[in-house]
Amino acid sequence: MSLHVTEFLLNPTQHELGPVIILFGDDRYMKQEAIKAIEPIVLGDEEDTSLTRFEGKRLQNELPPSALFDELKTVSMWGDKRLVIIDEAEKYVSAFRSKLEKYLESPSKSSILVLDVKSWSKSTRLAKLVAKIGLDLECKELKGGPLAKWISDTAGKIHQKQISRDAALLLIEMVGTHCGQIHQELEKLATFVGDQPRIGPDDIRAVVGGWKAETTWAMTGALRDGNISDALRYLDHLLIAGEAPQKILGGLTFVWRKYFKAAQLAVQGTPLKQALKEAGVFPRDIDSSDRYLRRLSRQRAEKISQWLLNTDLNLKGNSRLAPRLELEQLLFLLSGKL
Repeated sequence: MSLHVTEFLLNPTQHELGPVIILFGDDRYMKQEAIKAIEPIVLGDEEDTSLTRFEGKRLQNELPPSALFDELKTVSMWGDKRLVIIDEAEKYVSAFRSKLEKYLESPSKSSILVLDVKSWSKSTRLAKLVAKIGLDLECKELKGGPLAKWISDTAGKIHQKQISRDAALLLIEMVGTHCGQIHQELEKLATFVGDQPRIGPDDIRAVVGGWKAETTWAMTGALRDGNISDALRYLDHLLIAGEAPQKILGGLTFVWRKYFKAAQLAVQGTPLKQALKEAGVFPRDIDSSDRYLRRLSRQRAEKISQWLLNTDLNLKGNSRLAPRLELEQLLFLLSGKL
């Protein structure tokens, strides 16, 4: 059976493990979470005595070829099952593929083998054997909708909290797509909201970004709504507090890159509100963003990307203007006032 590891982790005990489990992909955090879930299922209370862990390179180069298979055939003295894990097994699998295939034709009934690899071609004979009798778990970063769903599922199952889609998307924007980091922030958020059943965008701004993130969001909102004086005031607060000009530009770029994409889609015939949605603008900001782009005009919206790029280059040394002046000039351009 093939699953993404996040599906497995939501309810590990409902899945039949079989004699072999493949963890493939480059998300180290998810692989470790999978192993932590597998160990108690297989070993119960005998985790230390019935677990063997090999490093792939050492197993391949320093130990005899029979070392792994002897370990798999060894009967545990203390429990019913043995768990044998090979970390970073990519080269080992390539070197001993035929031996692994032969073993899986008649695997030990008392041992489970876990192979940690980066890539896994499902067209090979070995992969087809695993698909018949075992489990292969994809351990790659999620993105977009699947990642937002994982956040919602994790918040509900582990922390007994609901999280709105807007909040999940904001969390991704502020933290990134690494599930380990997101999980840490969910723990903080669950503690922060206390008895409240729901985590919202304001909670994420307060906990994940702190006041500087809140101020950056307030600046972008003021700019979008045509309040250039408020936007300049928020910019002043950020600079006085020591926020790096490049980081402030990063916050602006994150929002206005979506507006630029929406403008391009609209030129191609997509209705503006639909274009904003497809560009990734938060649902609650669609109406205000629609009004903003109409006020800005199509001609100016098509220049957004160039304005952002020019400011980035100028902050990196292409201009003698002070960073504050560069950012203030960008705010005026984006507001339509310049």
